Amino acid sequence: MTSPQEQHADVGAYALGLLDDADATRFETHLAGCELCMAELDSLAGLEPLLAEYAAATPDPGAFLSVPDRSDDALLGRLLDEVAEVRARTRRRRMVLVAAAAVLIIGGPLIAVQATSGDTTSAVADHAPGGPAEAAFDLIPASAKVSGTDPATKVSATIGVEKKAWGSHVVLELGNVKGPLRCSLVAVGKNGDQQTVTTWAVGPWGYGIPDSPHDTARTPLYMHGGAAMQPNEVDHYEVRTLDGRTLVDVKA
Repeated sequence: MTSPQEQHADVGAYALGLLDDADATRFETHLAGCELCMAELDSLAGLEPLLAEYAAATPDPGAFLSVPDRSDDALLGRLLDEVAEVRARTRRRRMVLVAAAAVLIIGGPLIAVQATSGDTTSAVADHAPGGPAEAAFDLIPASAKVSGTDPATKVSATIGVEKKAWGSHVVLELGNVKGPLRCSLVAVGKNGDQQTVTTWAVGPWGYGIPDSPHDTARTPLYMHGGAAMQPNEVDHYEVRTLDGRTLVDVKA
């Protein structure tokens, strides 16, 4: 008859399948009423795949897996220590993978939150003065640019267009616009076709407002994108809010 202390100690042997039928039956009877052993057994769940992983990574797995004598407590202790180390390595690998996934999953939303928050610094360098969109705008010759200002909204826009084999590379300089707004630039074809070039968010501080107290709001917003229409197929460009209100349109 095993003592309660011995039955507690049988958790590891039971998890590893080292108990004979009689001892396993006695332990299961003990397990039904022992929360301590149930918790310990739960922590050792899934040992089989971990042992297989250890065997694959060990030059001589047979030496590790050979357990000739159940009564050798020192051997059992070493066995459980090895299993614990395998589990720890597995947990560390899983934590690294989870952290990497979190960066990929969360990174996009965090950028979006920053871009539309009340911070006066744009989180998207492409939108900011000196970014790729402004550089692209500066490279387009004046002869390929058109401008317009809406008399009601006072929003101004200059559109630069580059002919491409696939359509048009369109660059926007937007000024005197206040937010918060979510906007799009739409190319409207001569045949009535409408294609969205790009979309963006305007923070409360706005863009291209010379007397704004915010430094970044005094400079225009630069955006760029593409349309599947050739430049000569476009009738005009519209800057709209995503709920359909036109802020400014510019004749192509």
